Amino acid sequence: MSYISVDLGTTNIKVAVYDKKLSPLSIKSKSVEYINEGDIVEFDPDQYFDTVLSLIHSSIKESFKNHNEVVKIILTGQAESLITLNEQNKIIRNGISWLDMRSRKECTELQEVFNKKVCHKITGQTSIIPTWPITKMLWIRNNEPEIFSNVSKYLMLKDYIQYRLTGKIVGEYSIYNFTHYFDIIKKKYWKDILNYCSIKQEQLPQLVEPFTDIGPLNNELSKKLKINQNSTVNVGTLDHFANMIGTGNIKEGLISETTGTVLTITTLVNSPLSGNIHIPCHCGPFKDSYVLMLVCESGGVSLEWFKKGFIPDINYEEINREIGKRDLPNELIFLPYITGVNAPDYNEKAKGVFYGIKTKHDKFDFAYAIMEGVAHLFAINIKFMRSIGVNPEMVIATGGGARSDLWSQLKADISKNVISIPENEEAACLGVALMVSVSDGLYNNLDQAVKTNVKIKKRFLPHKNMNLENKHKLFNKILDNLTPVFS
Repeated sequence: MSYISVDLGTTNIKVAVYDKKLSPLSIKSKSVEYINEGDIVEFDPDQYFDTVLSLIHSSIKESFKNHNEVVKIILTGQAESLITLNEQNKIIRNGISWLDMRSRKECTELQEVFNKKVCHKITGQTSIIPTWPITKMLWIRNNEPEIFSNVSKYLMLKDYIQYRLTGKIVGEYSIYNFTHYFDIIKKKYWKDILNYCSIKQEQLPQLVEPFTDIGPLNNELSKKLKINQNSTVNVGTLDHFANMIGTGNIKEGLISETTGTVLTITTLVNSPLSGNIHIPCHCGPFKDSYVLMLVCESGGVSLEWFKKGFIPDINYEEINREIGKRDLPNELIFLPYITGVNAPDYNEKAKGVFYGIKTKHDKFDFAYAIMEGVAHLFAINIKFMRSIGVNPEMVIATGGGARSDLWSQLKADISKNVISIPENEEAACLGVALMVSVSDGLYNNLDQAVKTNVKIKKRFLPHKNMNLENKHKLFNKILDNLTPVFS
C-alpha cells in the first residue's frame, strides 16, 4: 500500500506520494487560477479537479514502475470554498472561493437575526464574516434566484473532489467547522440558520468523522491513472489540522503556526472552551478532540500583495538577502490589516497602515516592515493564547514564512517563544499520510508514527532586543489610536 496525499490549497494544489514506509517518492504542485472582480473571487471547479487529476497522474508516473500499484488517496485542504450542483450533480455556477467578500450585506442580515453568543456556542465561531459559506448561500438566494431554485447540492471544495473521485457525496466534521451551519458539540447541521436561509438538509452531504475511508476510487479513474482497482479514498482532514499532525503537534501544550496566504495559530484541547472566551473553537482531527484556532487573514498575503504590486521582478530569496545586509529594525511600522479581519480583534473596518515613512526608505525597508508587522500580529495572538491558559512549550512553524530565517527570528524575538522549523516542508501532506498509516497498522499509534517521521531541523531562540520591544509597544499604541477612526 502506498499513500497519495492531495492538498487542495488556495494558492497551490499539491500532491505528495509516499511509499509504505512513508518515504516521499514524488511531490508536485500547480497554482490555482481565479476570476477576480472586486469582492468577487470565483474559480472553475472542473478545472480545479482536472488539475488535481493531472498532478496525481504525473506523480504516479514518477513514483511507480508497476502500473498496478494499490494506493490510498487522502485529502486535505481548504474549507470554505462553495460549489453548487444541480439534480444531475453537475456544476451550475462557478465555485465561490473563501477569499470572496461579496456577502457583507448578508453578514449584517444574519447578525441582526442570530445572537453572537448563541452563534459562538453552537458553531464555535466568534463572528459572522463573509468567508462563511452560509453567507454565500444567502447571497445566491438574494441575488441569483434562478440558480438558487436549481441547486440540488451545496458542497465544500473537498466534498466535490471526493465526489469526483468516488461518486460519493460526503463531508467531514473538520471542514464543516467553517460553514457557520455546523453544531460542533452535537456534530450535526444547525437547523435554525439553514431554515432562515431556505436551505434544506437534504441539499447537504452526509457528515462523517475525519479520516474516514469512503470506498474505492472510481473504476474509470483507476484505469486512467493506471493504478489498482482496489485503490481507495480517505476524506482526511482540514489542511491546518493536517499540518499540526505533520509537525508533531498531537497533544495539548504545543502550538502550530503557519504563515501562508493567512497566518494561523492552532493548538489542541480536550474540550471546547467556555462561550465567555472570545476565540474560535473547532472539532479536531481526532475523535472527540477540539482545536483552538486563530486565523489572521492578513498573514503572508501582505507580503504577496507588496511583492506582486511593487517589486514583481524580485524573488523572496533576494528580499531576505537584501534585508539581511541592513541595520535592523528600521523605523517603519506596518499594521497588517489589508483584509480587515484579524484575530484576536476581528475588526472588519481595520485598514493596513505604514507609519514612520521617510525619504530614505526604499522597497526593501517596506518589505521588512511587512514581515515585522506580521510578527507583531503573531506575538499579539500568542499573548492572547497565554491569557486564556494556553502556555506553549514550543511553537512549530510551517508555510512559506518558515522558509525565511529572518522572519522566524523576528517571530521568536517579538513573541519571546522558541520557534521550531520541521524538516518536512509539506507538513499537511505528511500529516494525513501519518494518520492513515496508523489506522492501516503501519504503526502502533500516532505518537510512534510522529517520532519516526517528524524531525526538527532548526530552532530560533528569542533574543532580547529592546528596539523590537519598543516597536511592539508602538505597534499596539498605533493600532489602539487608529481603531476609532477606521471606517
